Amino acid sequence: MTSQAQVPGKRVVVIGSSGHAKVVVDILEKAGHHAMVGYIDSYKPAGTMHFGYPVLGSEQALPQLIDTWDLQGYVVAVGDNFLRLQLAQTVDRLSSGRLVPVNAIHPQAMLSRGVSLGWGNVLMAGAVINADCRLENHTIVNTAASLDHDTVLEEGASLAPGARTGGNCHIGLGAAIGIGAVLAHRMRVGSHAIVGAGATVLQEVAPMQVVYGTPARAVRTRQPGDKYL
Repeated sequence: MTSQAQVPGKRVVVIGSSGHAKVVVDILEKAGHHAMVGYIDSYKPAGTMHFGYPVLGSEQALPQLIDTWDLQGYVVAVGDNFLRLQLAQTVDRLSSGRLVPVNAIHPQAMLSRGVSLGWGNVLMAGAVINADCRLENHTIVNTAASLDHDTVLEEGASLAPGARTGGNCHIGLGAAIGIGAVLAHRMRVGSHAIVGAGATVLQEVAPMQVVYGTPARAVRTRQPGDKYL
């Protein structure tokens, strides 16, 4: 993990070609650190155009595509946290480490002093990451979402648009904080837990729990990989 925001100049592919991918592409273009080449997608034929760029092929074709297109970096543009981590592992394996994850950071995202970033993260317009926060790999901080000081976002975790945390929060592996949800100071959200849209979290959320409401209450449990969007 490193506190550096980007390594400039890589030829990048976006994994997935959904609506979320459009946002990631727009961030890459606006940031200007990397050259967007195209998409990797197993569900669309090679050559399909999406938001101005072609689908190059599927994940299984990556070893050949890396050489053909001189690919160097990637961002997984998939909103589902569990699937995003699975795809990142697949890309790392099939590329034998030749493709490295890069951060997609919108120019209008705000990162404070002391922030530590892993790789493959997507920080959208209006995202605020306050002092001494730590983001691991392949996280998402969506439009106008914010992490207050000393908060940890573990690998594959995400904040939906407008979600906010207080200081010293800890969001576990693959956990998802829904649109407009709020975490009070020092709250912990366990791995693969889901905080529903508009919820207010005033007590710890256990791993695998789904919570909704104000104050947030557990409504059921789930397993990693269960759909939540």
